[in-house]
Amino acid sequence: MTPYLPNVKPIPIKERSSVVFLGRGELDVIDGAFVLVDKNGVRMQIPVGGIASLMLEPGSRVSHAAVSLASKVGCLLVFVGEGGVRLYSVGHPGGARSDRLLYQARLALDEKSRLKVVKKMFSLRFGEDIPDSYSVEQLRGLEGARVREWYRKIARDAGIIWNGRRYDTHSWRSADLPNRCLSAATASLYGICEAAVLAAGYSPSIGFLHTGKQLSFVYDIADLFKFETVVPAAFKTAASGPKKPEREVRYACRDLFRETHLLKRIIPTIEEVLAAGGISTPAPPDWVVPPAIPVDEEE
Repeated sequence: MTPYLPNVKPIPIKERSSVVFLGRGELDVIDGAFVLVDKNGVRMQIPVGGIASLMLEPGSRVSHAAVSLASKVGCLLVFVGEGGVRLYSVGHPGGARSDRLLYQARLALDEKSRLKVVKKMFSLRFGEDIPDSYSVEQLRGLEGARVREWYRKIARDAGIIWNGRRYDTHSWRSADLPNRCLSAATASLYGICEAAVLAAGYSPSIGFLHTGKQLSFVYDIADLFKFETVVPAAFKTAASGPKKPEREVRYACRDLFRETHLLKRIIPTIEEVLAAGGISTPAPPDWVVPPAIPVDEEE
């Protein structure tokens, strides 16, 4: 086993694959490589530096060396239920930067700035300007009505029966097929959105529309992409009558993320949304090396 970890430089997140699901094996660093070792001792190398997020399903075990290397290269480790149906815990790949974190907190604590950020999110999601008189609470109500209508429309287009968003985290099998597919799909989206939030130097918990949760900001950002990506994919999978719905949804989301180049879009969208708050973005200290933040060479 390698007694040390090599010096590595994070790959920009826009150049990575989205998510990979792993289970029933031990993650370790052997001979300098990040590997999955199964019960038979078979090793499979994993290009951890080129992956935004690893979803670790039941049966996974992780060594200290593996966690350390994943953190160094900026790969998010997410512990999930089988098929990604539940999210139990997350290992942060470095976490927020102080300058970006303080900037995010200032926006969230100032009511006027927070409202501007929320309105920008609504403008991106629904394609319309929001009246100045609307409060955050009123926007939540507006969002609920719009979201319910979108679910019905996408389900109707997919040819499935939709009875509303209903699921029980303590009784997964009690949910109907569309809800099971949708939960598995959103888990994948949350994984890459959290990886992007952390890579950009922000906190997943300081949200604007969503508040009080560990992943509030992740939910805010994921909602900007959910109905153009994972909701149609989940309902299309459900309509096909899959034998293993969670697995097939994961594959559908994986292909969709690649085809739409989603990782290239998330961080620029985060910056665009926060800039609407009207507070100047802080200049990074001279010593800061911004890992995984996409910068086009042409600019």
